[in-house]
Amino acid sequence: MTARLLRASDWLGTMLKPELVQRIVAQTMHLYHRDVARTVDAMLGEIRATLARGDRVQLRGFGTFSIKHRSARTVKNPKTGTYVSVEQKNLPFFKSGKQMHVRLNRYLPSATEPG
Repeated sequence: MTARLLRASDWLGTMLKPELVQRIVAQTMHLYHRDVARTVDAMLGEIRATLARGDRVQLRGFGTFSIKHRSARTVKNPKTGTYVSVEQKNLPFFKSGKQMHVRLNRYLPSATEPG
């Protein structure tokens, strides 16, 4: 019997990039693994570059990637009670599209259904 190492994705319900590439390869047998991996890398690279320029990326039916600007502020450390200044920062933000909402909630039982 062969021991198999568990990946974080096995128990967290997370899909990692190599698994995404493998699933695409399995669905499209005419594409090589390396080509799919390059395409996924190129797509993610373009999303990163677009966000770095401060622009949005909108993928119809999936969602929109954008940047949220957080201004500099002073916050209280709850453990020590001291005030700490936090610098301004930009954070990536994703808002799922309407079709994504519908797909994710398609099989959820409604509040009116018994059970």
